[in-house]
Amino acid sequence: MLGKGINQSVEFDDQDGPNTIYSVLFQGEKPIATARLLVINSQTVRISRVATTKAFRGRGFGRTVVQSLENYASEAGAQTVELHAEITAAAFYETFGYQREGQVYQEDGIACVTLKKTLH
Repeated sequence: MLGKGINQSVEFDDQDGPNTIYSVLFQGEKPIATARLLVINSQTVRISRVATTKAFRGRGFGRTVVQSLENYASEAGAQTVELHAEITAAAFYETFGYQREGQVYQEDGIACVTLKKTLH
């Protein structure tokens, strides 16, 4: 992930492909924030791989890529969005309507929690 030191071999998985939906913000030709949308079923999507390069954090770019995917999902008929967030980022998602669900768990060696949001 952008600046997290996660091994690139786990950064891309079988969910990445030509039909995967991504939101990416650029400064010139340099990507500065990104997120990926996965369809769970006709009503539920998951936003994953949310990342902003260190130099651009705290400027709202992460929120922008997440909200663009929420808008896309809503227009496609989804009603619920879920995230698997690092525990240190959970409060960030809560500021725009996500709620924690379940217990903390390990994903790629990082403490994470699932958050969900109902789309309107």
